[in-house]
Amino acid sequence: MRSEFTSSRGLGGWIVGSGPEVLLLHGGPGMTDYMESLVPELDGYRVASFQQRGLAPSTLDGPFDVPTLRDDVVDVLDALGWQAPTIIGHSWGGHLLLHVLAAAPTRVGTALVVDPLGAVGDGGLAEFEAELSKRLPAKTVARLQELDALEATRPLSTAETLEAMEIAWPGYFSSLDVAQPIPQKGHAPSEESWDSINAELPALAGLLRGCPVPTRFVHGELDPVPVTASRDTAELMGAVVDVLPGNGHFPWLEDPGCVRRSLERLLHTTG
Repeated sequence: MRSEFTSSRGLGGWIVGSGPEVLLLHGGPGMTDYMESLVPELDGYRVASFQQRGLAPSTLDGPFDVPTLRDDVVDVLDALGWQAPTIIGHSWGGHLLLHVLAAAPTRVGTALVVDPLGAVGDGGLAEFEAELSKRLPAKTVARLQELDALEATRPLSTAETLEAMEIAWPGYFSSLDVAQPIPQKGHAPSEESWDSINAELPALAGLLRGCPVPTRFVHGELDPVPVTASRDTAELMGAVVDVLPGNGHFPWLEDPGCVRRSLERLLHTTG
């Protein structure tokens, strides 16, 4: 049975299932929470997720910088009454989880970081952008360039932002043939978040070195975000990376059960 909650800072979320506690952090920043698609392989766990700020049912107010979004995670844990659960973060949510590990490690029991922007160098961002462009049809790339040029002159409208996300979305999968529809229903402000991500990146690797929280990484071999984003970060943390052959950026959609297998490996090595 699904129940809903709202944290003291106005973050709206949901809880399903019973068993050990697992909090999910969705990607973006600025995206709709899509993590319910992971729930079918987490039977036997008490799973919670929440919409990050900027989109209903959460507060629409900023700021949208990394420290605020990081502290929102702790606020959600307080609302749930969970001291140190397992946290699974995907994509930007995985990068956000790294910031939680750096700033509030006592609030994380174990961490599973799935296809994240990394913590070393630019986190793999430049390689990701180049690879995504190579995968997409020329017509799509041309339209994305038009939107980029337009954004240099004025902020994109919500419709233009969603268009850019929708037409780029298939490139996140292992191939265009297996791409699934984008789950977006809206878009929250994200430029402030990206400025903050870039500003915080140079210090993040040092803060994670020697992190005491048991952590495991999962990364699709065919994700446009390079596997090195996980490997380089895992190396400095002394963590393991499960590289998934034939998988893209959403591994549980292409290989159902793969995230659960990595979670059970993580919990088995720490139990």
